[in-house]
Amino acid sequence: MNLIYNSWIPFIYLYGVGGIFFISGLIIVKKAGAYNPQNKRHRYWWRITIIGFFYFMLIHALLILSAFYL
Repeated sequence: MNLIYNSWIPFIYLYGVGGIFFISGLIIVKKAGAYNPQNKRHRYWWRITIIGFFYFMLIHALLILSAFYL
């Protein structure tokens, strides 16, 4: 059980603390006026950025789970 717990700590740190910086960066981009929601291209890349974060988080979680259960 201790091994499983210790394997999730880096994941939580990476996506918890990293997520704070990620969201902070998105807020800065919005406040700076670099993101224009009326621009189709901006909306596309905004979605890709957010989906990409969760995509890598999901892949990382699946790999951790597969290391224990496969």
